[in-house]
Amino acid sequence: MKKIEIKTTAMLYESIDALEKEDAFLMKKAIEARGKSYAPYSNFHVGAALLLDNGAIVLGNNQENAAYPSGMCAERVAIWKAGSEYPNMNVVKLAVTASSVNNPVTKPVGPCGACRQSLLEYEIKQAAPFKMLLMGEVGEVIITDSLVSLLPFSFDQSFL
Repeated sequence: MKKIEIKTTAMLYESIDALEKEDAFLMKKAIEARGKSYAPYSNFHVGAALLLDNGAIVLGNNQENAAYPSGMCAERVAIWKAGSEYPNMNVVKLAVTASSVNNPVTKPVGPCGACRQSLLEYEIKQAAPFKMLLMGEVGEVIITDSLVSLLPFSFDQSFL
């Protein structure tokens, strides 16, 4: 048996105000998308904003359904919308933000496992990493350089 250690790195900013101008703008677009989410069951609102290499920004937000598995997360709404509308464009950055009606979300929220896997597919497809900006409703922002940093031991087409 051999023990292996997996490490990841990210940048931590104290608030959206500490971000570079382009990153702050993208996060504000994610906040805008979050405000349009449909979350009557969980009261947990998520917004996502994708910056593509052609300069387009694609928004997504969570869409719930009384039959819970039928809903969709903001990140997958955005990435699939980008794949549908801009199939030959690469993702440069993805900003994600979340808020709750029940309590303030004061720490960065990462994508769920299903979203991480779906986002990874696009990172692999474009053969280039994209930055992830993660935020709660207020407070700190985490930025990673690649989705792989959020999904070690990932599953991809090499296993098929």
